Amino acid sequence: MQRSHANRQQGFTLIEIMVVVVIIGILAALIAPNIIGRDDQARVAAVKSDLQAISQALDMYKMDNFRYPTTEQGLDALVNQPAEARNWPQGGYLKTKPVDPWGTDYLYVSPGATGAYDLYSYGADGREGGEGYDADINVHTR
Repeated sequence: MQRSHANRQQGFTLIEIMVVVVIIGILAALIAPNIIGRDDQARVAAVKSDLQAISQALDMYKMDNFRYPTTEQGLDALVNQPAEARNWPQGGYLKTKPVDPWGTDYLYVSPGATGAYDLYSYGADGREGGEGYDADINVHTR
């Protein structure tokens, strides 16, 4: 007697892959300083990884809703469904609102000065500008 199985696609969704990438980035940021002893370098690397993951989530939001979240909605629009969001994946685009390794919220402005949006961290000092580990870290959009 043969069983008939429904034809189902199997695999990972883009959100699941992004979550794994973010988790790997966070683990790398936490483990690397203990192994290497370079806390600030690891934090900068974690910020760059986080910004890429957030940027991907923003692009997915735009694909579903035909625009990026407004500045007022901010990155919270990736975690909590805005009223005007037409298509919303179960669980949102990110699990929690992201903060940088120094405990500061990532900054988001849409439209941005350099493209569709500006996404950045002020770095270790938490203030605009700076040099070295205090320098701003951002993602450039088209």
